[in-house]
Amino acid sequence: MTRTAQRRTREQTAEKAAERAAGKVAARPVQAPPPAGDRRRRRLTDQARAYGFLLGGVICFALFSWYPAIRAVVIAFQKYTPGSDPEWVGTANFTRVFADPEFAAAWRNTLTFTLLALLIGFAIPFVLALVLNELRHAKAFFRVVVYLPVMIPPVVSALLWKWFYDPGTGLANEALRFLHLPTSNWSNGADTALVSLVIVATWANLGGTVLIYLAALQSIPGELYEAAELDGANLLQRVRHVTIPQTRFVILMLMLLQIIATMQVFTEPFVITGGGPENATVTVLYLIYKYAFLYNDFGGACALSVLLLALLGVFSAAYLRLTRSEGDV
Repeated sequence: MTRTAQRRTREQTAEKAAERAAGKVAARPVQAPPPAGDRRRRRLTDQARAYGFLLGGVICFALFSWYPAIRAVVIAFQKYTPGSDPEWVGTANFTRVFADPEFAAAWRNTLTFTLLALLIGFAIPFVLALVLNELRHAKAFFRVVVYLPVMIPPVVSALLWKWFYDPGTGLANEALRFLHLPTSNWSNGADTALVSLVIVATWANLGGTVLIYLAALQSIPGELYEAAELDGANLLQRVRHVTIPQTRFVILMLMLLQIIATMQVFTEPFVITGGGPENATVTVLYLIYKYAFLYNDFGGACALSVLLLALLGVFSAAYLRLTRSEGDV
């Protein structure tokens, strides 16, 4: 067979293969989209599966959060002790709580504690975050050191500080004696006990606050600081005109969270001072504990809880509004 004949044979074979392929493609039926009912059924199945995964978490949240809150509101209007039938008493629990001298002392101590914790708990973590942000070496080491107090269980931390504040053998007074300075009663003195507890709470929560501030500082564009330096701004001016405006959302968020947390302070006064001396460290949450487990007055305890819940609800709503407005920007 000549080359011309071979070439013609190959061309004919290729043409036949192309025709067969075209015929197969043309003969292949076009699949119609699934009916609307099937699509709707599939979508409902996917949604049901998603809600099924969420159902366990919702049940746990309702069981351990919503139910106790609703139950506390109901008991606040009842005379109730465990093992007895509840009796509706209207607002008598609130009237009795308002007349209790410890009520005013507890709210005064709680609000004072919150104010001091805001002043101390904002300044110290913010300054530490600024210092850590400027470090060039051993950043990871110092972050771990700052975060260590958060890893200590709250009760253990309170017991350590109780020993530290001991007027006779505590390390705080030993350091003052070494420096030839007058000693203090610390948590045993009516004038110094609340401030001592604020120091404990600030130290225990320092690490988390510092790391949040540090993350906010590292998100600030470096060009802003370079422009401020070109304008002749010193360190304090850069902090005032660049750092604080750029981190104002984080500052406000942490302030609201700190208010909510410090108004529920319980571990420090319970472990270190027991509410003393002279009710100087009785907080609202500690008074709720006393009503429920020392006075066996669950109606009064729930009345106090409802008042605290209402106040915390205001700050929680402010926090949610702040986060929502920031997310819309």
